[in-house]
Amino acid sequence: MLPLHSKFFIMNIPKSSFPRIVIIGGGFAGIALAKKLSKQEVQVVLLDKHNYHTFQPLLYQVSTGGLEPDSIAYPIRKVLQDFPNFYFRLAKVSEIDTEKNTIQSNIGALKFDYLVVASGSKTNYFGNKSIEDNSMEMKTIPQSLNLRSLILENFEEALLTSDLNRRNALMSFVIVGAGPTGVELAGALAEIKKGILPKDYPDLDTRLAQINLVQSGDTILKTMSPNASKKAEDFLEQLGVNVWKNVRVTSYDGTTVTTDSDLTFESETVVWAAGVKGAAIKGLDAEQFVSRGNRILVNEFNQVKGIDNIFAIGDVAQMESESVPHGHPMMAQPAIQQGKLLGDNILKLLDKKPMTPFVYKDRGSMATIGRNKAVVDLPNFKFQGVFAWFVWMFVHLFSLVGFRNRTVVFINWVYNYIRFDREARLIIRPYKKKLKS
Repeated sequence: MLPLHSKFFIMNIPKSSFPRIVIIGGGFAGIALAKKLSKQEVQVVLLDKHNYHTFQPLLYQVSTGGLEPDSIAYPIRKVLQDFPNFYFRLAKVSEIDTEKNTIQSNIGALKFDYLVVASGSKTNYFGNKSIEDNSMEMKTIPQSLNLRSLILENFEEALLTSDLNRRNALMSFVIVGAGPTGVELAGALAEIKKGILPKDYPDLDTRLAQINLVQSGDTILKTMSPNASKKAEDFLEQLGVNVWKNVRVTSYDGTTVTTDSDLTFESETVVWAAGVKGAAIKGLDAEQFVSRGNRILVNEFNQVKGIDNIFAIGDVAQMESESVPHGHPMMAQPAIQQGKLLGDNILKLLDKKPMTPFVYKDRGSMATIGRNKAVVDLPNFKFQGVFAWFVWMFVHLFSLVGFRNRTVVFINWVYNYIRFDREARLIIRPYKKKLKS
C-alpha cells in the first residue's frame, strides 16, 4: 500500500468538493467523455496503461511501413492539459470493488463517486492456444511495430537461406479474418509486394511472396453491403491477394497453418484479425455482468446493469435491444457517441434530472484496399473506387487527434502516392517470435 498524505488520497489525487469521476481507458470513448466533462464542476481522473491515445484504424499502416507510430498517437495529457480538475495517471487497473466504490491498480487504490469503464477490446482467439501463442496480433502500437519488424526481418532472412521451402514460408503471409483490419492489411501488403519489395530486394524473387486472406464465412467485410463486399474482393484479387472463404483456421505451430479443410499454408507470418472481445476488468467480469463476448452488459444509459454509479462505454459495453440484439459494433463511432452522451447524462444525474437513452446514429462504414481502391457505405449512398478512396482518406485524416498528426499523415500519404513508396520500413527494434508448442 502507498502511504496516505493528509492532503492526498493514494495516487496523489487531491481531495475535492466536486464529485470524482474515474475513467478507465484513454481510447475513443474515454477521451470523448473526458472532453465533455472537461469544464464542469466535477473532478475527472483518467487512468490508462499508456500515456497516449492511439488512432487504431491506422495501425495497419504502421505495421506495413506507411506511417511512423507517433503519427497516429497523441499524448493524453496534451489532449486535456488545459482542463481544470483533470488528472491523468499511468496505471493498469486490475480490479473494481463495486461495494466500496474503489479501484485497484498497479500504482495503488482510488475511491470514486462515479466510475466509467472504457477499457476497450482485446484480441479474441476463441480458446485456440496454438494460434494465441504463435500468431501476431495488431491491437496496439507496440504490436504493430513488432509485426513491422517481423515482416522486414523475414525478408532479410529469406535472402540468406538456400532452402526454397523455407524461403517461400518467410515470404508468405496469412491473415486470418476478413473484416476491415484484415482486408486493409492484405491490400497494404499486396502493394508492398508490387511496388517496394522488387526495389529493396532485387536479388530475391519477390514474385513468390504470397498474401493469403482467410475467412471462415462466405463473405468478406460482412458488416458492409453486398456490393462493398464484392467490390473489395475484386480489388484484392486484382492486387494478387489469395482470398479463401469458408475456410476456418484450426491451428498454427509457427510454420504450418492448419485449417478445417485439406488446405494448409506454410508461413512464418500469421496475423490474427478474426475477432475481438471486451476487455472486462475483475470485479465486473462475473457472469451476471458480461456477455458471451466478454462485454459488460449495460442499460440504455450505459449503466452497468444493477449498479447506478458505474458505467461502461465503447467496445467493452454491450447495450442490447430489439434493434441491436448483440450490441453495437465495436468501432470508433459508437464509442465516441456513447462518450459524449454519457458526459451529458452524468451531469443530468448530478442535477437529479432524467438521463437521455443512447441511440446510435450510424454514419456509415468504409475500408480501403489500396491505392485508389476503397469501399464506402453511407446511410443513403454507397460507392466504391477512387472517389471512395479519397473520402476514406479525408475522414481518417480529420479524425486524427492533433494538427501535427494530421499534417504529418497528410504529407506521408501525398509522398507515398506520388513516389509509390513507404519510407518507414525500418527495423527500429528487432523482434523474434518465441514459438510455443
